[in-house]
Amino acid sequence: MAISVDTVYQRVLALANKEQRGYITPQEFNLLANQAQMSIFESYFYAKNQRDRAEPVRTNEIDESDIGELLGAKLSPFRSVEQVAANGGVEDTFPTTVGVDGVQIDVFQTGRVFYNDRVAKKVSINEFNSMASSARHNATSNSEAIYTDSLVTGRDILIRSAGSNLTSGVTVECFRVPKTAEWTYVVVNSKALYNASIATNFELHRSEEDTLVYDILALAGIVMNKPGLAQTASQIGIGEQQIQNT
Repeated sequence: MAISVDTVYQRVLALANKEQRGYITPQEFNLLANQAQMSIFESYFYAKNQRDRAEPVRTNEIDESDIGELLGAKLSPFRSVEQVAANGGVEDTFPTTVGVDGVQIDVFQTGRVFYNDRVAKKVSINEFNSMASSARHNATSNSEAIYTDSLVTGRDILIRSAGSNLTSGVTVECFRVPKTAEWTYVVVNSKALYNASIATNFELHRSEEDTLVYDILALAGIVMNKPGLAQTASQIGIGEQQIQNT
């Protein structure tokens, strides 16, 4: 469920004006809002890495307090599995954009590589070369796909299975960046009135609404040269993050 860009804007304005700390224009809000959204989005990957290292062994038992499950839900809207492009007949180039509602959006990070919908095993370049010359690993009955990072400019991976470089059936997990959030308006009687029909909401998980508000406020305090606002918002935001990470 998306977070309403208007709800966040109204909360930011209310908190900023509570102590006469200044007005944040729609243009300023949109710039700061997208910087905050991107910062929160990037933090998902660091949090996931930290969680995976802290809990290397997972069980099938999942309840409402499972942080790993929540992180998966936060990343889910940005995840897709895309075809790996062929280069010289060999599938080895990751997509740089993915299509969303007719718009191409940049890929932020790639994840697992698949061959015929099964996860391929990543190995070092030395292991890859050794396996490529191994009769056992080249056996037709051995269908496990292996891949490694390519050293050739413009190519991302080397991937093979059963003694052959793969030319089809290779896909990769992609995580795109969020859409650009935008609070849009029409001017009526010299006032900016929210226009929901062309606005773009935040794509972040609904649990991030408070974090968004305080991160935007902290940035606004810097822009407006209001250190008190920036400090207060940062302290509250840090408190929110500590609660989420415990």
